[in-house]
Amino acid sequence: MDLGKLLRHHLPTEINFRRFLFAACVAVLSSHLAAQTEELASDLDGLESLEVFIGSIMTMRADFQQLLWNSEGEIIEQAQGMVLLKRPNRFVWSYQSPFEQQIVADGENLWVYDVDLDQVTVNPLDEIIDATPAMLLSGGQDMLEVFEVLNVVSIDQINWVELRPRNIGSGFSNIRLGFNKGELFKLELLDGLNQLTEMEFSRLEPNPELMDDLFDFSPPRGTAIIGQQANRDEG
Repeated sequence: MDLGKLLRHHLPTEINFRRFLFAACVAVLSSHLAAQTEELASDLDGLESLEVFIGSIMTMRADFQQLLWNSEGEIIEQAQGMVLLKRPNRFVWSYQSPFEQQIVADGENLWVYDVDLDQVTVNPLDEIIDATPAMLLSGGQDMLEVFEVLNVVSIDQINWVELRPRNIGSGFSNIRLGFNKGELFKLELLDGLNQLTEMEFSRLEPNPELMDDLFDFSPPRGTAIIGQQANRDEG
């Protein structure tokens, strides 16, 4: 059996949670981002770019490249895919490599579909919100009330703002956002094990028209389903 597939069979929860945590953070942060004119954006530093963007975007589409570095500075995973976001609490993270996976939030449930494993994990978003501090932010809290600003710096024309979660149990120690002319360009997440996840966006489209049904998920026939969906209000 392929070693990567074997590890994923034994450690799907760890891998899925790590990807979900990052996806949730990006979804939360991206849910506050919006387009602005290049003329205005060029005059803003990282924090000002972030503040201008807060509360403005409703939808986003982008491609991404993702790298995971261990504490020794070695790349241990490379991934790529595309993302769709729609407020509130709707997103699709579609990973094409190194293995195919979809992470879908439909407004009520979080679905994680591992194609190689032919397995779907589902949990109510309310439970994930309780368990994952990053998801708390997507419920309407002001991001700057939940994160402390540590640093603002400009490097090679990229304006960076570094944030630290005020909740010490968040599972990550800080997050950095890089803006290029006011547009989100890169996002970095450092976890409690000093592992760094880097995500670089390309072909980013702020506020495209995205219908709700793009975020619906139906498990393929015959796929193993783990977990329980949220109870729908029949009234």
